[in-house]
Amino acid sequence: MLPKKKYKLLNLFLLALALSTQAQSDPVQRGLEIARERKARDSGWVTSEVHYRMTLRNVAGDTSAREIVTRTLEVTGDGDKSLTLFKQPADVRGTAFLNYAHIDTPDDQWLFLPALQRVKRIASRNKSGPFMGSEFAYEDLSSFEVEKYVFRLVGEETFAGQRCFVVESIPNYEFSGYKRRVSWIDQSHYRLLKTEYYDRKDSLLKTLSLSDYQWHGEHFWRAHTLEMVNHQTGKSTQMLVQQLKLDAGLSERDFKKSALKRAH
Repeated sequence: MLPKKKYKLLNLFLLALALSTQAQSDPVQRGLEIARERKARDSGWVTSEVHYRMTLRNVAGDTSAREIVTRTLEVTGDGDKSLTLFKQPADVRGTAFLNYAHIDTPDDQWLFLPALQRVKRIASRNKSGPFMGSEFAYEDLSSFEVEKYVFRLVGEETFAGQRCFVVESIPNYEFSGYKRRVSWIDQSHYRLLKTEYYDRKDSLLKTLSLSDYQWHGEHFWRAHTLEMVNHQTGKSTQMLVQQLKLDAGLSERDFKKSALKRAH
């Protein structure tokens, strides 16, 4: 018979093992762990500035291009702040979009329209609408915040030659345009490779594909090609990175509401 002390230690070990096994087999807990790891691996870049070429394609295959710049400020304890500026073509030049993402309250979003010389606040119930005629919705432009979703690991698959976690996320914030999302996250680096978006009727609405990942700042992976395809309309939007800089020397003052009219 084991001594009482060793018997107690054995019981504690078996309990810890049982809890660990239970956590690994719980798809909700595993989904949350994967989401937290994804967020942790993409933290610490401070600020960024990315120049994109945005290409809109309609169902007939006709295209139109835009040049935009997105500046982002990493915020500790809350969602990130971002400012998107349209540089070309002339009919959208000077348009600016400011987003304050939040963890447990609705995001704050404003759009500056140069033709009207006024700043328009985007209401929460309108954030599922299309952003500047693209296949990205206003809510798609928010930073990834773990607290905004309920996660569930639904499987593991090989996608684009990489072994991936397949994780479902259900928005727990009001007025989302999506009932759920299903994401493929590579198991080596926790990079997002694909997300399927399902509308409120649970029909597949859009798919976002991310590719051409490159290493930046000795710590961070960034996709240089993003493409959003709308399966219900046949339209798509592609975002190609032209320039990308991390730790870009930005500060809080660059993301004030007053910056919308002057940050061109």
